[in-house]
Amino acid sequence: MSEQMRIMRSKELPEELRDRIVARHRSGQGYKKISAALKVPKSTVASIILKWKTFGTTRTLPRAGHPAKLSYRGRRALVREVKKNPKITVAELQRCSREMGESCRKSTITAALHQSGLYGRVARRKPLLSARHMKARMDSKMVRNKFLWSDETKIELFGLNSKRYVWRKPGTAHHLSNTVPTVKHGGGSIMLWGCFSAAGTGRLVAIEGKMNVAKYRDILDENQDIQEPSQRFTFQQDNDPKHTAKITKDWLHNNSVTVLEWPSRSPDLNPIEHLWRPKWLSTT
Repeated sequence: MSEQMRIMRSKELPEELRDRIVARHRSGQGYKKISAALKVPKSTVASIILKWKTFGTTRTLPRAGHPAKLSYRGRRALVREVKKNPKITVAELQRCSREMGESCRKSTITAALHQSGLYGRVARRKPLLSARHMKARMDSKMVRNKFLWSDETKIELFGLNSKRYVWRKPGTAHHLSNTVPTVKHGGGSIMLWGCFSAAGTGRLVAIEGKMNVAKYRDILDENQDIQEPSQRFTFQQDNDPKHTAKITKDWLHNNSVTVLEWPSRSPDLNPIEHLWRPKWLSTT
């Protein structure tokens, strides 16, 4: 494609050239022949002829509203930059736009990105994983039926200890349906230990006071699911210091319990999280 045709893609054609396109069309020439003769893209030729057939003129018609500050080409270039680097700032995008010859305000750039379905949001924080962590996580996903999953959790006795979002209209913040009820001093909480396998849920233990190594060993000692010879599950626990303490390791070794090697920074791999999580919360 010639340099002249590239320039004509982004600039409006002179009226004299538009009239020549229509004249050639009226004399019987096809779009392809007109495009080659006048060095105008075939799509532009078709657009001008369609306008002439529809409105009876090739002149520029009055436009509704203020002309766009950012061209279609400029908008696409900004979208490409954002997709290439999602962490790029609006100020950096403004500099990119200026280098392309389309100087515009930050609000114009933001609006253009919104039209393309891109919105600024706070980046979620995720643990930094090394290649070793990633490999360990993938190995842990090879789950079989003979695993016994375990974990501790804190249950709020009244309500939830986290934010809850609602869709509401302005001025309705205190409507009953838009509020979360609370009680004095938070209502308290309870710490629980539980386990489950493909065969079903195991014993649920309420923990009084602070959980320590001694209490954890007592839980293991009283839980028949872990020690049952006929079951011989591979036991899963995370890397909490109570679980990796020498007294815990000795108990597991003395009771011939096979322990699943658990990768670091991987709480989301434990399927027991789906049992702790309230059903309504998992849909938000």
